[in-house]
Amino acid sequence: MPKLTYYGLATPNGQKVSVALEEMEIAYEAKTINILKDDQFTPEFVAINPNSKIPAIVDEDGPDGKPITLFESGAILLYLAEKTGKFLPKDDVGRYKTMQWLMFQMGGIGPMFGQFGHFFKYAKDKCTDPYPKERYTNETRRLLGVLEKELSQRPYIVGDEYTIADMAIFPWVLCLSKFYQAEEHLQLHEFPKTMAWVETCMVRPAVQRGMDVCSLS
Repeated sequence: MPKLTYYGLATPNGQKVSVALEEMEIAYEAKTINILKDDQFTPEFVAINPNSKIPAIVDEDGPDGKPITLFESGAILLYLAEKTGKFLPKDDVGRYKTMQWLMFQMGGIGPMFGQFGHFFKYAKDKCTDPYPKERYTNETRRLLGVLEKELSQRPYIVGDEYTIADMAIFPWVLCLSKFYQAEEHLQLHEFPKTMAWVETCMVRPAVQRGMDVCSLS
């Protein structure tokens, strides 16, 4: 029986971790937390993540062989990469660059893309003020421009290596078209290097498996 349990859903934040688990070939048990049914607020899940957000993991074989519970997807990615020695460069510069772009996703891409999706798709009939959609459209395109510039110089976010930084970011870029159906609104064709990089990530067998973990469909 796997010693690691993953609690999540097939959303960008959840997919970051499920993709990493598949890529790192870690045996795990997946438990779906259906946020549409408020599973994240149950006492059982709050005991794992007091912030009531997915994803989270419980690893019975943590540091020194003792159990560890972790939430926040960035922290989980770093933990898994260090546990396995995979997808985090060994040299100091590569390591810090990977952590830098991971934080870029956590502090920029995730929150801004998420707010864009909220106002563009989910709250479009509830908020008639054009300002929120315009603000998050502009910020989403700005962040895509940052990615485009970087990916015009290298095949992956950090360099020649596929890392946890890529795993953290590409599900959010894919979300813009797959979940939000915003290809035309955001003019995603204006970011060809970024879109090609997403496709490069998506053809990886482990990615294809990881993206469907805890799917509701």
